[in-house]
Formats: sequence, C-alpha cells, structure tokens
Amino acid sequence: MAHEVVERIEEFGPKLAELADENEKLGKLSEQTVALLRRAGVLRLLQPTKSGGHAARPRDFAEAVMAVARHDGAAGWVCGVVGVHPWEIAQMDPRLAEEIWGANPDTWIASPYMPNGVAEPVDGGYVLKGRWPFSSGTDHCDWVFLGALVGDGKGKPASPPNVLHVVLPRSDYEIIDDSWDVIGLSGTGSKDVVVDGAFIPEYRTINQDEVSAGEAAERNGVTDALYRLPFTSMFPLGITAAVIGICEGGLRAHLDLQRDRVSVTGVQVRDDPYALYAAGEAAAEIAASRVQLIDGITRVHEKVLAGEPVTIEDRATVRRNQVRCAWRAVAALDEIFARSGGNAIRRNNPVQRFWRDAHVGLQHMIHVPGVTYHADSLKQMGLDLPPHLSIMI
Repeated sequence: MAHEVVERIEEFGPKLAELADENEKLGKLSEQTVALLRRAGVLRLLQPTKSGGHAARPRDFAEAVMAVARHDGAAGWVCGVVGVHPWEIAQMDPRLAEEIWGANPDTWIASPYMPNGVAEPVDGGYVLKGRWPFSSGTDHCDWVFLGALVGDGKGKPASPPNVLHVVLPRSDYEIIDDSWDVIGLSGTGSKDVVVDGAFIPEYRTINQDEVSAGEAAERNGVTDALYRLPFTSMFPLGITAAVIGICEGGLRAHLDLQRDRVSVTGVQVRDDPYALYAAGEAAAEIAASRVQLIDGITRVHEKVLAGEPVTIEDRATVRRNQVRCAWRAVAALDEIFARSGGNAIRRNNPVQRFWRDAHVGLQHMIHVPGVTYHADSLKQMGLDLPPHLSIMI
C-alpha cells in the first residue's frame, strides 16, 4: 500500500509544485494542497490499520515525505510533522483513537511538543495553560499534541520536572492567526496556539519518558513493532525527510535551470565542467543523506522486529546520523545555489524557495548538532549521559 501512496504523490506532483507559491503567499497550505495530500494518503501511513491507516514501515513514511517535499517543501514539512502524530496516538488509550478517527480517518493532529505549558493535576486529569509556537499545519487539524510540565498545585512546574504529551480537541485551544511571518517554510502555517484552562482527561495524556523509551505502547497492550520504536528516532524522521526532499527538489530545479542557461562568458552551462562537477557532487551528497536517514530508522525497526532492545547507544547513533544527513544535504544545496546564476534569486524561480525552505528546516531543534554529537561521543566512550544530553536521544 505504501508504494501506492508514493505513486499518487508523483501523479499529483506537478499540481503540488504549481500550488507551492500560493501556499507561501497564504502563509499556510491551500485547501487544494490539503485535498491532494488527503487523496494521496500520506498522513495515514503511520496510522493503525484499525483506525483506517496503513501502519507502514518507517522508511516508507520517510520516502513519501521526501516525495512530497521535492515538489513543495512546505507541504512535505507538514506531512513529516503531522504525519508522525498518528504513530503516537496508536500508543495511547484506545478511547482517544476512537474519538479522533471514529467518524473520519482523515482527521489530522497538530503539535508542538515543547513543554511550554503547565498541566495542574485535578480529579480525573489536568487543567492546562500555556502558549506554544510552531504548530505546523494547524489550520487543517482538528486536534493538537502539546508538551506540558506537570504542575506543583500552585501554577508552577513541579520539581523534578515531569513532561507530558497531552492531546486536545480544536474547541479547547486558540490559533493565533498573525503569529507566522517567516522567511522560509511559510506555507506550513506553523502558528502559535494558546490554551487557557482547558481540562484534559488522564487518558488523553502520555508520559514523555515512556514514549521516548518506546515503552508506552506495551503499557497499553500494543505489540506492533512500529509502535514500540523510540520517539526520539521517529519524531525527527519526518522532519529530516522533509529537509532532504526539499534539497532533492532544489537540485532538480537547479538542473532544469542550467539545461539551457548561458553564462556571462558565453559558454553554455551544460558545457562547463566545473559547474557540472559541482552538480554531480551535490547530487551524490544529497543521495547519501537519503540513504543514511533511511538506513538508521530501518536498523532500529529491524531490532524491534527481532525482539532485540534498542539501546541508548543505538538511539544516539541514529540521532547523530539523522542530524548530519540534514546538514550534509543543505550544504550540497548551498553549493549548487551559488552556481545557479542571478536569476535564481527571482521570486518566480523555485530554486530560491527550496533554498530558503531548506535553511529554515535546519533551524528546528532536532537539527541542532552540538548536543547530539556530544551525547553520541560520550556513548561511544562507554560513558553515561547527563540528563541535559539524554533528553533528545
């Protein structure tokens, strides 16, 4: 089924590319783009089959996200972010999945997971307050995942901190329409959301540590290997896949531009060995990034399928490579953008949009290399990780 999703994406590809400028101007995905993504079924790839999804392999999800991002970076980004949320819902109380998908399996769930709010414990659940930026695709979602710190009963986070992922319906939060004005990935519509005292039943919450360790599914009786993967391996997957797909799209747009371009020296670029060398090297680097990302998640998935534990060393290596392949792909895109000529900066040239989108994609916290590389090096030395280094490993 997953290959059929990619086939539909490629069928819709020219239309997705045509709509990319409109999405950027709107500051969110257009209704036409959303309709195409729903028809393709991208955001149901990780959804459980009993809820109308495909329960596909993680690599299939990554490849589908890349396929979308090659045509429109913003649409690919939304697929990568919003598309991973069904994977986490599958690990939670079954009542929640029924609430979300019982009437419509195409219902989307937004995020973000940053613990920007305080969830005060009350009978039967929590009362939540806070404001969260970067809720990608939120205008088209009917539910949202939010990160929250458990409160101390006085409106402050308890000590030591305890982070929950909580899920709310659209009626319980406000989208701030004028909160997304950016230089790239504009079409993602990653606006702020605000919650002011909403009640969240206990069954709509899950402990971040249990999800990160891949333990939440077992607690809720879920045995499928897909849903026992670590959060810190799965959550970055879609985001990095989008960045790599954006770079693939930028490479394609660059080559299309160079085919008939004549340089200021009067030489056709297709006869310039230096320009073609740079394009060939960039293509190899972007391809290597694709392979490395897919290899990492596939190795972890195969360990879970075999009943083997996913160690902290495994998780650190997957994260290290995931960060590196994003930076490698964008560095390759930089090399060819610098050789695309002055017309590449025009608004009507897709090369500049792919370039801007790729750089904004690197700004996401899961692409920050310092902490991840530090943690991986310590694990390679056989040393334990302090809490501040283990949080996203």
